[in-house]
Amino acid sequence: MLVDSPPKQSAEPQSAPASRKRHLLRATGLLVAVGVLLLVCVASIAVGAKSIPLADVWHGLFDNQGSGNDVIVADVRVPRTLLGLIAGAALGLAGAVMQALTRNPLAEPGLLGVNAGASAAVVSAISFLGVTSLTGYVWFAFLGAGVVSVLVYILGGSRSATPVRLALAGTAATAALYGYINAVQLLDSAALERLRFWTVGSLASADMETIGKVAPFIGAGVLLALLLARPLNAMEMGDDTARSLGAHLNRTRALSMLAVTLLCGAATAACGPIIFIGLMIPHLVRSITGPDMRWILPYATVLAPVLLLGADVVGRVVTRPAELQVGIVTALIGGPVFIHLVRRKRMAQL
Repeated sequence: MLVDSPPKQSAEPQSAPASRKRHLLRATGLLVAVGVLLLVCVASIAVGAKSIPLADVWHGLFDNQGSGNDVIVADVRVPRTLLGLIAGAALGLAGAVMQALTRNPLAEPGLLGVNAGASAAVVSAISFLGVTSLTGYVWFAFLGAGVVSVLVYILGGSRSATPVRLALAGTAATAALYGYINAVQLLDSAALERLRFWTVGSLASADMETIGKVAPFIGAGVLLALLLARPLNAMEMGDDTARSLGAHLNRTRALSMLAVTLLCGAATAACGPIIFIGLMIPHLVRSITGPDMRWILPYATVLAPVLLLGADVVGRVVTRPAELQVGIVTALIGGPVFIHLVRRKRMAQL
């Protein structure tokens, strides 16, 4: 009997080095991801529909004379890159939070009706209020996203909300809102024409004014999402287990929906509904980090802008001198990936 005790004692010290090794590998991987993001940001500034020599790109960044290529670099590509950076981070984080909140590996931010709410508000502003500018769309889109998120939370049971109820309420709200959007577009051809470019999803209209409006909301959403990592970890184990671990389920669900609304609402308001970013990135990240939300959320924050900016660069290059909107590129990439995920085994839960 006493002979069995030494192996137990020797096994415990081995787990600590193994855990430290895993943390070191994850931290190293996160640093590598940050490095890749920096390279993609440089490519986003240096590469575009118009070919600009690297010397001119450098000149436009640090010695802007306000003419020629300097204007393209400083006033077009830099804002476009910044918007892709913050919008990508927002969409990746929102997707990771949604999948944890609903315990659904195929969930993405649009499941709560955020995209539909933003689109409905924009089409209403265009058709009934005559709003025509992108900066005007932002506030209506964000308001629509927020109102629909609150409505979905109420329809999902409020304090008694469950992942299934929230998903069903979001699906119903999305269907109803897109029916309304289609009806308005059919009755108002001018609204259809003005909304057409926004609904595709693009970074081409980025400017510092729009970035300044949405950045505070995205920053607040990022901070809130990162703070929810531990309770989301508990909720992924099931409601009963989460309660036994001391997690406040209703508060976590409400704050998670608030984070998704801030992140996805602001990103959608600025560049239109861009799909599949919030679906693909959490799956990629989970294959690297495992199920720990304390690592999934930071990785998603870094890798989602890599995908969005990379897709934007591809869209600017493949159809030169024209451009292919980033929403189209992500859809072309995301469709086959989505089919692959659906066909995978063991997709019932995370």
